Amino acid sequence: MQALTRQQLVVLVLLTLTWGINWPVMKLGVTGYPPLTFRALSMWLGLPVLALGLLVLKVPFRIPRSDWRELFWLTTTNMLVWHVCIILAVRTLTSGRAAILGYTMPIFSAVLGALFFASPLGRRAWIGVSAAALGVVLLLWHELTHLAGRPAGVLLALVAAAFWALGTQMLRRTRITAPALAISFWMTVLTAILMAVLAAAFESSQWTMPDGATSGAILYNAVLIFGFAHAAWTYLARGLPPVASTLSVMMIPVLGVFSGAAWLKEAVHWQDWAAVFLMMVAIASVLWPARRPAA
Repeated sequence: MQALTRQQLVVLVLLTLTWGINWPVMKLGVTGYPPLTFRALSMWLGLPVLALGLLVLKVPFRIPRSDWRELFWLTTTNMLVWHVCIILAVRTLTSGRAAILGYTMPIFSAVLGALFFASPLGRRAWIGVSAAALGVVLLLWHELTHLAGRPAGVLLALVAAAFWALGTQMLRRTRITAPALAISFWMTVLTAILMAVLAAAFESSQWTMPDGATSGAILYNAVLIFGFAHAAWTYLARGLPPVASTLSVMMIPVLGVFSGAAWLKEAVHWQDWAAVFLMMVAIASVLWPARRPAA
């Protein structure tokens, strides 16, 4: 476990706000609009924003040719499967339920790390994972009967979470030496191309001009999600151990639930407030500095 630096803390807070609020934004965007097309447009409009960030910060774009195979697998696990599955899940589920199911990712990450990446969990990590799991159960307390009637959306969200967890483990261990921003840029490029192909293959007959709400959601995702959030996540995932990086973002589904309640009038219960406390326990368990042994 390790504590966040000041820079990592600032990035984490901004990432939590950006991603948390995006769940009801996405729900608005895909209501009545093709979801894969929504995602593809957001990515293509976000790429110039991300590229401008690299230029301003003077980050080189180049990825060595020998690293492109690994970059492809990082793209598949961290972005492509996640974005395809979760945007389809958001179409069928409420924004809060999709956020909760999507952020079972830290639980998958902990299990995958212990089973396949030689990352056994310490006592504090187990406390964090258990608190996160219990928090997810509480957040789903009033939703289980509704979710039972929408198995496709639930399955898509869980598949998205599992692949993202695998991608996080791989990203932490990547041998690509390029800066995190460059990796994020090229992963977004590859995902945008593949997402555009899927949208053309399955949704071209549904293409129309987006209305005002959908256009606003597309711009939010373009500028803040693909222009900032994914690069921020790549930076955190490369700089922190997988358990710490994944559990550190567990306030995002909580924010997704409460922003959905405020914006889309989704119900909030006492279990949601209890989940807030448990998510804070999960975050503290992996990021609170350990006591140094006496000399």
